[in-house]
Amino acid sequence: MTKKSVSALLTRLTAVTLVGMSVSACGVFQRLADIGKTPELSAIQNPTQSDNYRPVSMPMPTPVTATRQANSLWVEGSRAFFEDQRASQVGDIITVVVEIADDAAIDNRTRHDRTNTNTMGISGLFGYEDLLTEVLPEGADAGSLVGTDSGLANDGRGRIDRNETINLRLAAVVTQQLPNGNMVLFGRQEVRVNFEVREIVVGGVIRPEDIESDNTVSYDEMAEARIAYGGRGQISDLQQQRYGSQALEILMPF
Repeated sequence: MTKKSVSALLTRLTAVTLVGMSVSACGVFQRLADIGKTPELSAIQNPTQSDNYRPVSMPMPTPVTATRQANSLWVEGSRAFFEDQRASQVGDIITVVVEIADDAAIDNRTRHDRTNTNTMGISGLFGYEDLLTEVLPEGADAGSLVGTDSGLANDGRGRIDRNETINLRLAAVVTQQLPNGNMVLFGRQEVRVNFEVREIVVGGVIRPEDIESDNTVSYDEMAEARIAYGGRGQISDLQQQRYGSQALEILMPF
């Protein structure tokens, strides 16, 4: 590699580093501006207007056309003679009950040892090997250009002993009604306590038959259920690795 190529490579690396630092600086400046302020809650909005909203598409059976019988007030598909107060159309609200009791115990260990030695040189190149001294530093030997000696030892152990219990109720909105009558739900709740915001998100597909008489549905009766429980704020920030540590873990090859 010539000095010109090395200079061009260093220029590119410097440019990439400066771009990364500028992007990171924007987040740092925003965090500095928010010092002493309470975390802001998200504005209430239509979930279908969100940038990451995607309508649900699933295989549907042939729709059944409702018909009325002569001299009868009964309509096919009705669940009762009286008006049903349970959620049945887009925009209705339904309560999702989440009761999770999860236990897990996992213990894994992996050991790996490796020693590697490599030597590379050009002892003959059609007589042009002597020209390498004009490119390489003084004292370079064409017969022994590159020599590497590496050793790797890895002893990793992972252990999980988890006991999770979640009990909560969350109101969700019917955002879509599928052709077979199933309904798509989405609900989000944010609670701020001092400088910490707790966010709960629930989404999935339910059947009208699984809705209880008190207009509630259990999470284990939801298809494609998505349940998220987390937070953001000072406490959550302290539990995260610093940006520099995360960047080193991604960039370091060893």
